Amino acid sequence: MQTTTNKRSAKTAKQPPSCFHFIRTAQEHKTALARASKLMEVDPPRGTPEGDELDLLVLVIADYERNHFPMSDADPVEVIRFMMDQQGLKKKDLIPYIGSASKVTEVLNGTRSLSLSMIRKLSEGMKIPADTLSRPVQKRRA
Repeated sequence: MQTTTNKRSAKTAKQPPSCFHFIRTAQEHKTALARASKLMEVDPPRGTPEGDELDLLVLVIADYERNHFPMSDADPVEVIRFMMDQQGLKKKDLIPYIGSASKVTEVLNGTRSLSLSMIRKLSEGMKIPADTLSRPVQKRRA
């Protein structure tokens, strides 16, 4: 006697997979996203044909998006601002990491670069990866 999951797996396993190749066009991307969305609703167990199909779809979708929708590196100041918001911090809360209140303002305005000491303290205290903080700050005009 088959369980419900096995019956469902057997049924959908007969359907041809929509994408077992690299995605090359916007239409293939759209189709792969739709199929992945449907599979996620079913939440197939790993090791089943649907689970394997979903794993493969995630890989080829990520590859297509990495090549067609590249993300620029995050600006360290924007990352700091985001983390301040997430952690409920104010400017004054950055003084232990950056130094004086005026230095905090300069860093957040993009008129002062982060020093190695600031990067280390921010990385440890705010849990921001040091490599993210070590990227060049995009200078802002005053």
